[in-house]
Amino acid sequence: MGGTFDPLHIGHLVAASEALHSFGLDLVLFVPTGRPWQKESYSPPEDRYLMTVLGIAANECFAASRMEIDRVGPTYTADTMETLRDFHGGGVELFFIAGADAVLKLGTWVAVDRLARVAEVIAVTRPGFDLGGLQDDPRLPNVRVMEMPQIDISSSDIRSRVAQGRPIDYLVPARVAAYIAENGLYGARPRG
Repeated sequence: MGGTFDPLHIGHLVAASEALHSFGLDLVLFVPTGRPWQKESYSPPEDRYLMTVLGIAANECFAASRMEIDRVGPTYTADTMETLRDFHGGGVELFFIAGADAVLKLGTWVAVDRLARVAEVIAVTRPGFDLGGLQDDPRLPNVRVMEMPQIDISSSDIRSRVAQGRPIDYLVPARVAAYIAENGLYGARPRG
């Protein structure tokens, strides 16, 4: 499961849990992007990685990877999925889990044709995004749509709430909320 995870929130965890169940997955590997090339601003990669680790710790079927955080230069999903394929060998079926908002932009992704050769995409439904708009394009990976409980939470809304001094309880795991407060992310006043 790739994403900026700025911060990781309950919607990400519900999506990962639904994918585990719906597709019979053994593991969901959370891979925070190192340098998200389609975003202009984002929190430091190390903070996003640590929030991801803290947020997924309670589920033994979730793991986090530093592979994109540690990669130099922009990070592309095709490179990451090829690295995972090479690491695990040919006997592993790979899926890339992403929100509907990201999947609708698949045609703009770098090396999407390479991604199509190594993984299928699980498109997680999100309020306000119609996956019926996906076009048939032979360059694109096979996309499987996964319905999930409609949880209208976004990382940008959480960042905004923190900046305004509003609560984020129950929107992010408690350990992620504590990390945000302790490190003064998104305009939070550091504890201390």
